[in-house]
Amino acid sequence: MLVSLSSPVLLGNYSPLPTTTHDDTEFQVLYELLERVERLQRHQPGGYHPIQIGDHFHGRYRVIHKMGHGSYSTIWLLQDEQKKKLVALKIFTAHSNNKVDLISALTRPRFLVTNNSGKAMISSILDTFTVHDPNGTHACHITTPARASLSDLKDDLHLGNILLKQLYEKYGAPEPEPVIHLDGKPLPPGGPSHGIVPLWLGAASEKITLPEAKILLTDFGESFSYSDPKELKYQSRTPLVIRPPECRFEPHKPLSYASDIWTLVCTIWSIIAQRPLFEGFLATEDDMTREHVDTLGILPLEWWRGWEARREKFTEDGRPINRNPFRSWSDRFEDRVQQPRRQEGMPVLGDDERATIFDMLRPMLAFRPEERCTTKQILESEWMVKWALPAYEKIPKGDH
Repeated sequence: MLVSLSSPVLLGNYSPLPTTTHDDTEFQVLYELLERVERLQRHQPGGYHPIQIGDHFHGRYRVIHKMGHGSYSTIWLLQDEQKKKLVALKIFTAHSNNKVDLISALTRPRFLVTNNSGKAMISSILDTFTVHDPNGTHACHITTPARASLSDLKDDLHLGNILLKQLYEKYGAPEPEPVIHLDGKPLPPGGPSHGIVPLWLGAASEKITLPEAKILLTDFGESFSYSDPKELKYQSRTPLVIRPPECRFEPHKPLSYASDIWTLVCTIWSIIAQRPLFEGFLATEDDMTREHVDTLGILPLEWWRGWEARREKFTEDGRPINRNPFRSWSDRFEDRVQQPRRQEGMPVLGDDERATIFDMLRPMLAFRPEERCTTKQILESEWMVKWALPAYEKIPKGDH
């Protein structure tokens, strides 16, 4: 049922543009830029709910810090004053309420996994309620707080009953920054008076041992039901470096489970290699397609012939034009997995494990989505059964 491995929970900085469009709604730049804070112009009807440190929700939750923001929500760290523990609040934009039921369903472990190990990776919803403001009605989900997104540090934290004073001493107290209207007008009723920079609960990943690591899968804001024709999507919001090629070459076809397989393999590679499989800093679609061809070979014939920029980059048989020979799949594995391990004094992957990783990853990168392997085949692959799953079973499965 789940489609789209889109964005992490904690998103990066936003820079204002003269006019930006989100979900067919235009937002004008009205405020001075606050780094690492959500777009303030989205605090308007249909948008975010304004929150300040110290706010109370549902008669029991007190806001003590900010954890991040995304396209459909902001995330806050709260003190549950009934149970005397820390929780996370995900409060959705008013215009995203039609997504909330689906997101709630997708975060019920029974919809995603059938084994206990997998269920431990799903951040369960502990409480739900709604709040109202001039911007609309906002759904709220209370969950267990996680330390940071995988893209930040690849580990996880269970805060339990850490005292607020200890939290602020270790990670810093929130520092509200005043919101300033560019034209000097009073702030609208649906906007915050101050912006809050999210706290970072991170630590260097090399300091986290395998038994200490706990993984939570979160943020299903771009998910949709593939079985419902009314919810099919044809445009991917997945970052370009992990976006499947059919999004470009078959835009008339809806995204599918196979689209997520491509995103998944790119994610697995980034975890193993600590670098992306396809390089894409300020990349265009042509740059990414060139990376795909360099790594995996010539595109399907109709895609190859229809790619206009190809004539400037490759010969008809796929050889690079006016540049060094492309770096093969094996070359990239050697450069990005094995060599860094040698430099850090770590053992390299043996030939047997290396071969099984190739056997699992390569079918996931078939250009045609219908030719990619399934999640069942991935879980039954030799590397997953012999190496990955046994390692995962060593991680304590305590309460999340």
